[in-house]
Amino acid sequence: MGGALNAEPARSLMTIGDVLGLLRPEFPDITISKIRFLESEGLVEPQRSPSGYRKFCGADVERLRLVLTAQRDHYLPLRVIRQHLEARDRGENVPPLGAPRPAARPRGGAAAGGWPSPGSRRRTGPGRGPARPATPAP
Repeated sequence: MGGALNAEPARSLMTIGDVLGLLRPEFPDITISKIRFLESEGLVEPQRSPSGYRKFCGADVERLRLVLTAQRDHYLPLRVIRQHLEARDRGENVPPLGAPRPAARPRGGAAAGGWPSPGSRRRTGPGRGPARPATPAP
């Protein structure tokens, strides 16, 4: 995403203020500081002009929209959103953010309801398993 300005015609690039204007109707709490923060977290990589100004393309705006929607609608942490975007950038087939995940299969020894079945716990070595009160010798 980042790179030289020559990659796209200048007329399709937007300033951070332009991006703010595009996103504010849908995300009224968005600020320039928030956009800069999301960039610092690696969630968007706008191009830079020779003088250092951020220049956003349409794909950057859509990426920001996806991040902001995932935060607002699904309460996802930025770490999860970043991992999702990185996987998508690598070309992996990823479900939409916030989509329910398939139920995890219970690990070995789990009975119905996901609880361990009796006797399925491994008890090896000292300190393993539930503590038992000492019983006095008869």
